[in-house]
Amino acid sequence: MADTYAPMPTDWSRALAVVAHPDDLEYGGAAAIARWTAEGREVSYLLVTRGEAGIDTLPPAECGPLRAAEQRAAAAEVGVVSVEFLDHPDGLIEYGTPLRRDLAGAIRRHRPELLVTGNFRDTWPGGSLNMADHVAVGRAVLDAARDAGNRWLFPELGEPWAGVRWVAAAASPRASHAVDVGEHFARGVASLAAHRAYLAALAGDMAEPEAHLRPMAEAAAERLPGATLATAFELITLS
Repeated sequence: MADTYAPMPTDWSRALAVVAHPDDLEYGGAAAIARWTAEGREVSYLLVTRGEAGIDTLPPAECGPLRAAEQRAAAAEVGVVSVEFLDHPDGLIEYGTPLRRDLAGAIRRHRPELLVTGNFRDTWPGGSLNMADHVAVGRAVLDAARDAGNRWLFPELGEPWAGVRWVAAAASPRASHAVDVGEHFARGVASLAAHRAYLAALAGDMAEPEAHLRPMAEAAAERLPGATLATAFELITLS
């Protein structure tokens, strides 16, 4: 089959998923995370913001705590217990040393072999423009993976961790690998559905978890031999 996805690596035990906003993981990687936790792997979530600017009808002071609670509920649907927030400003995340420092510190605490993030390319599959928060966070994740292993960077943040082997970006236009999620897709849908207030403020198929996620999972499965539903990632191997 032309343009076939390779299977994601399985020789790892700990992952840290780092994204900009509540709901980012649920629109890309949650079904794969459900499979990984079911297999006994440890997955933790790190949210750079609380999504406080994400609902037009709610002021940030009210929206942030609500969306953080929904993120915790969404994580629980796929077997994730550890959910942390960095409290960078939603919509105004800046790529730079402060963000890299925060991410490197989290990597040293969690000691993952796999980092999961969202699409950090300038566009989405299909060509529509990505947003600045996603780009800044994803690119900072790539750099922080190396920063965390350098003992001379951020020494106040504890012992270095050079054990990150891969960074996997969900919903990337350069996807190269995929996970068969046929048995875990429903949990991914339930995870997105846990963002009740956020979904209620949306229009179109993005407000309908099953309708939005299933076509993407079916399209990814067409490129993963033997799968009926799949989650695709751009996989970057670190030396």
